[in-house]
Amino acid sequence: MKLYNKYSDFLHEKYHGKVYKLPVNLPVTCPNRLNGKKGCAFCAEAGTGFEAMPSSVSVKEQLENTKTHIQKKYKATKFIAYFQNYTNTFLHPQKFYQYLEEAAVVDDIVEIAVSTRPDCIKKEYLEILKKISKTYDLQITIELGLQTANYHTLEDIERGHGLAEFIDAVLKIHSYGFEICTHVILNLPGDDRRDVIETAKILSALNITAVKLHSLYISKNTLLCERYENGTIAMCSKEEYLQRVQLFLEYLSPDIVVERLFSRIPKKDAVFSNWNTSWWKLQDELLEQMEFTNSFQGKHFDYLDGAALKLLS
Repeated sequence: MKLYNKYSDFLHEKYHGKVYKLPVNLPVTCPNRLNGKKGCAFCAEAGTGFEAMPSSVSVKEQLENTKTHIQKKYKATKFIAYFQNYTNTFLHPQKFYQYLEEAAVVDDIVEIAVSTRPDCIKKEYLEILKKISKTYDLQITIELGLQTANYHTLEDIERGHGLAEFIDAVLKIHSYGFEICTHVILNLPGDDRRDVIETAKILSALNITAVKLHSLYISKNTLLCERYENGTIAMCSKEEYLQRVQLFLEYLSPDIVVERLFSRIPKKDAVFSNWNTSWWKLQDELLEQMEFTNSFQGKHFDYLDGAALKLLS
């Protein structure tokens, strides 16, 4: 039995070969950084695309250069153009189409993934993605940052949207048939195990395609960094985080693909990251823990489809 539904297996089955994501960095920002706002409490000034090339480099050049490196190192034959950093639908529709088309014409690109916010999903942009998909015969995935289903926590981390905006975005995207990957942080200050379970349940009920877990790190020069250094917040223990990941997976639909379990960030950019442990060691520890406790993704996935009616039998 598989412990969880791995993204690499999903991609291999879908595309019949080794597939690798190529990050693309656009000259865009985030609506949560306008009018005096500094973004989400956990987000650094540079965003999250630290592995990508500078946004001043053209989309085609970014993809071609990164593809050459990845082909040599990982022997991948097919690629996903991943518009990763900041909010990639927060720009003029014509410019959005232009960037997508630049990626679509690059050889061996089989999919375009666009990372954005729930409050930046609109029909006009989905129509553009639909046109790109049909014209160039490409799959489309939209990556949405939710982080947590706890709307109190969303407000506390100054996320700039609540749960309703996420649900609205998901329903709109589903109507176009695009796949959805949701980003989640299971150890945000203020959240507990009940929030972990509820987040897994909501994603399952909404038929999300994939989920990407991020273990919360504290980037320098962020609001969370201020709170962490002055003692206003504290990070949960490594053992608690591993328990939360296991619990999340147990309540998550077994059909949902898991892209990632832990974050990665250069040590020089953070004051706290992964309990000073490498992500792969954390992953090994988690999987050992799951095997020992007979845990697996979907173990407690029994709460939908009128679950209470089972009492009548």
